[in-house]
Amino acid sequence: MEYLPKENLVEQALVALMKALGPVETMRFLNLPRSQRLESVERHRKWQATLNQEEFFSQVFGSVERGSSANFFYEIN
Repeated sequence: MEYLPKENLVEQALVALMKALGPVETMRFLNLPRSQRLESVERHRKWQATLNQEEFFSQVFGSVERGSSANFFYEIN
């Protein structure tokens, strides 16, 4: 499937909206406030809260023995 170029897509979408809704309702629709996205730091903290720290570090860094220099992340917390 081939996608329309962005300019064509916008133009065709505006024509369709104008035809279906008229100019006033089209502008009203385009100016509706978008729902707030979860702020990225908050989203990241929520994701972190679901992690098992030892399992995560094991998956990322591989299995390391406690007390080794490669395992300093475990010992910080």
